[in-house]
Amino acid sequence: MSDWIKVAACAELVPGCWRVIDVDGAQIAVVNVDGGYYAIEDVCTHDGGELTGGTLCGFEIECPRHGARFDLRTGAALCAPAYEATAVFPIRIEDGVVWVRDDRWD
Repeated sequence: MSDWIKVAACAELVPGCWRVIDVDGAQIAVVNVDGGYYAIEDVCTHDGGELTGGTLCGFEIECPRHGARFDLRTGAALCAPAYEATAVFPIRIEDGVVWVRDDRWD
């Protein structure tokens, strides 16, 4: 089980922005969508590349290389060439700070 890791102050992570942090070796992208925070593994399940740098549209992020899209809320792959979901992670907001942790091994 990983500990909670500080991502950023809420004021630093404005809507439409993201921050990628390393949590126990996993690259996690924390994204602000209209004031809500979502954490997704920064990995396209199609080819293993980074999702960040792609286009955000609502609750979707599009892989910048081949156009696969993923739901930030569930990690679900929404279109080819990706067919497998990517991991999502819990977010905690405390005292104006965004926190995340990798709970896959709990």
